[in-house]
Amino acid sequence: MPANTEPTRALPGLSPVDGKPIIARFDGGRLSSDGGVLALREIEHRLGIADRLAACVADPRMAGRVVHRVADVLRFRMLMIAAGYEDGNDADSLRHDPAFKLALGRLPDGDALCSQPTISRLENLPRPRELLRMGQAMVAQYCAGFRHVPRRITLDIDDTFDAVHGGQQLRLFNAHYDEYGFQPIVVFDGEGRPVAAMLRPAHRPSGHEVRAFLRRLVREIRAHWPRVEILIRADSHYGAPEVLDFCRAERLEFILGLASNSALRRHVEALEQSTAARHASRAEGGKLRRYKEFLDSARSWSRVERIIARVETSAQGTDTRFVVTNLAGGTARTLYEDLYCRRGQAENHIKSWKTHLAADRTSCHRASANQLRLMLHTGAYWLMCSFRRLMPARSSWRVAQFDTLRLRLLKIAARVVAWKTKVMVHLPSAYPDQAILRLVLDRLPRLVI
Repeated sequence: MPANTEPTRALPGLSPVDGKPIIARFDGGRLSSDGGVLALREIEHRLGIADRLAACVADPRMAGRVVHRVADVLRFRMLMIAAGYEDGNDADSLRHDPAFKLALGRLPDGDALCSQPTISRLENLPRPRELLRMGQAMVAQYCAGFRHVPRRITLDIDDTFDAVHGGQQLRLFNAHYDEYGFQPIVVFDGEGRPVAAMLRPAHRPSGHEVRAFLRRLVREIRAHWPRVEILIRADSHYGAPEVLDFCRAERLEFILGLASNSALRRHVEALEQSTAARHASRAEGGKLRRYKEFLDSARSWSRVERIIARVETSAQGTDTRFVVTNLAGGTARTLYEDLYCRRGQAENHIKSWKTHLAADRTSCHRASANQLRLMLHTGAYWLMCSFRRLMPARSSWRVAQFDTLRLRLLKIAARVVAWKTKVMVHLPSAYPDQAILRLVLDRLPRLVI
């Protein structure tokens, strides 16, 4: 018997049922455990993320000998990440997977998809200027995600620590985390759409660095929407004088955290004392929160700014926070609780980006390759975010985490059979979420292109 027709070894240790032995082998043929990537394929096709990014990269290969186009490699990589295969080595097995082949526009009995070395070569291909163009393409992707030009958008800017274990370029020791790593700046809008991600060393960004980053970002957004009003929302890392001056010069609204100091504390000393006394006299426990707003200016600021102080007293003591804003309307309580505190959702988006899509898999040596990885993981976030936006508005699916969507709607067993005139994809008859998957595919025409 030829070697390629020999049966695979049966799985050991399976107990018999009703006196009959169970024999299980990996010989099912064209089967896939990721049938749901066909739905992601349709989403990516409508969004065109891979084509946008590929258009920014010059392919040095001979056109007549190219087997795997740059767009196809990027598309395969983003689908892999969305399906939970963040390691490029998984491509060596998935390149033969019939569902991934269909998602890349190939028949199951056709040529295999790209391998891990091809992916690694692509990750090291873009030069700095091309990476800048890819960043612009990601902003263009964000702007294309709206059916109509918005009157106003909110940009939540934050940074996150990304530990590394090697000699990667740009890595830096961070004493707070006691590790080497990166500290990329990540931007989401107020609705959770990803906007930008920039790789950088693991230290707090300076005002000059943030101003340069914001200048490029705002310029790209206004190239698409010249009249859009932009609100910048961030924590105290970004409340630097260079940022405040830039926002005013560019007519941007801002509400930023402000680090506490003795000058600011003098404005709220009386309020802290009275709040603590009022809390001590209350019969019930809990927290007591009060607000105060005033005008003040740090020595490094170019003008006086509006500052809001939140004083909170509980059994653990008194905690005071400050924010600075150029918004004229609204009460101190409304601006802090209903506007600034919503910035916390950006931290949840970053958590999903890192935890569910492994955006911290920045293990390449070259900084340019790791920057490209951030963009690929952001592209995968776009796929999953768009997937979730197709869910019914008031259902639990609309707020489900990405790992839940992956487990319930992507990890579907599928048998693929290619006939002369059609391709049949046989899914499990007992699959419990048939209705929601049908609904998502039926709603695909509503997805903004």
